This record gives sequence, structure tokens and C-alpha cells, in this order.
Amino acid sequence: MNRGLGDKLVLAISSRALFDLRASHQVYESQGVEAYRQYQIEHEDEILAPGDAFPLVEKLLEINTTLKQQRVEVILVSRNSADTGLRAFNSIQHYGLGISRAAFVGGRSPDPYLAAFGCHLFLSTHAEDVRSALRSGFGAATILSGGARRAASNELRIAFDGDAVLFSDESERVYQQGGLEAFQSHERESARELLGGGPFKPFLAALHRLQQEFAEEACPIRTALVTARSAPAHERVIRTLREWNIRLDESFFLGGLEKAAILETFGADVFFDDQAGHCEKAREVVATGHVPHGVSNEPLL
Repeated sequence: MNRGLGDKLVLAISSRALFDLRASHQVYESQGVEAYRQYQIEHEDEILAPGDAFPLVEKLLEINTTLKQQRVEVILVSRNSADTGLRAFNSIQHYGLGISRAAFVGGRSPDPYLAAFGCHLFLSTHAEDVRSALRSGFGAATILSGGARRAASNELRIAFDGDAVLFSDESERVYQQGGLEAFQSHERESARELLGGGPFKPFLAALHRLQQEFAEEACPIRTALVTARSAPAHERVIRTLREWNIRLDESFFLGGLEKAAILETFGADVFFDDQAGHCEKAREVVATGHVPHGVSNEPLL
């Protein structure tokens, strides 16, 4: 998969997810492309404020410093042209972010270039680009604005929903078609059958490989599963992760309870979930990425 970047963890991120570009995007929306281009050129020496995914990027890149080798690669992937993207690179240099690679695709979808870079994860504020990346088999999420940011810490904490994110949406389809009783019966009968991998399995696996490069007590990365599942549906999840040889540091089987309080207590830097309703509640306490994948995101017939 990682053609040119070895065995690094590779994150592709849009400029609007990395930086606060609300003012310039307003110009684009109200006045069009040429006015936007001129605005960016006129303001290219003004440093952009951090965006919603900035703390995540900063902490991922810090792993390179800790390990004293380049194990994480962050690539700026933008619908801008190189001309209008100069402001983003000026801001990258200002903050000392270790980002040297970029793709400026001039208004088109960046999806075709994700494979060329060998990306494990794509973060953007452009929902259709995210859907396109997911259809192409990449882990991707739409970063929602307004998410709270936890206090400064050197530890990177990432939380994931289960079905349709880490795992396939097979079980979620059973739940939506037959209800809770049918779901629990299906999971009990299928307890020893592995769940299929979801779009974020490769990213979780890459994170796990990074974790293994640290002594357990000194690892700066902590992961959590935060799922609405409960017993007896927990067993299949545990057996699947065991078979994948992937360790999650913490797992929460909430049985339908709200996730926000757990996420706040865990201190997640970012949380990924496929259901828009869960994301809206989570974004009040944590930066949140909506994963528009699986049955919950299919149009109603």
C-alpha cells in the first residue's frame, strides 16, 4: 500500500481541516474562485489560526521527534492551486510543523492521489471528497467544526466507534432491520465468527505498529473503542481484535448510553463515528470526525 513512503503512518489532510480558513472560504462562497484567489494572495503573509485537526497533526508529528526517525508522514492535500496554497505553507512553517509534501489539485477531488501517497487516513471538511475516499477504500472522515480541545498534553488519544468504522457494518444492518433483540441474537450466534474490517482498520493497525516501538509504560499513543454494543455483543469484537493482533488500550461497551461523558473522561484528541447523531453530541466535548460509511449513511428509499 505505502508505495513511496515505506512503512510510515501516512495522514492526508485538507488545508481547511488543518487551519481555520472560515474567512477565506466565506469569500469563495459569496464571491467565487477569482475573488478567493486574490484574497489568499493579499493575505498570504498572515498566519492562519489552527483548525480543528491541528492538535492531532501536531501530536502525530511529535512522534517523529520522540522516536528520532520519520515514522509519521503528514501530507497537505488541497483543492487549492499552488498559488492560493502558499498561505497554508507559510503557516506550516510558522508553526514548525514537519510537513513538506503537498498535492494542490486545483478545484478537483484529491481522491485519485491518496493511493499514490499510500495514505492510511484522509481528513477533510469537504464531505463529498471524504465519501469518495471511503468508496476507494481509504479511512476518511469529515472534521466537524466547533469540537472542544482538551488541555495540552504530550499524549495522543484517539477514540473509535466500532461498527462501520473499525469493523464492517454487517451487524449494524442486522440491528437496523430487526432491532436490538435480532442484533443480540445474531451476535450471540456469531460470537466466534470474525467481524469484517471497516475503513479505519488500516489506520488502527498503523497506530498499533507505532505503539509497539515504545515501551508500554512510555507510549505516547493511547487508543479506545467507544461503542454502543454491550454483552453479549462484546465477545465478537474482542475475538476479532485478538485475531487481528491489534490491542486497544481501553474499550467501552455502553449498551446505548451517550458517548460524550466517556469521551470527555478519556480525554480524546479526536473521535471517529459513522452516525451523524452521535457525532453532533460528541463534538461538544471532543474534536469529531464523521465517517459517512455504511448503512447509517445510505439514502432512505
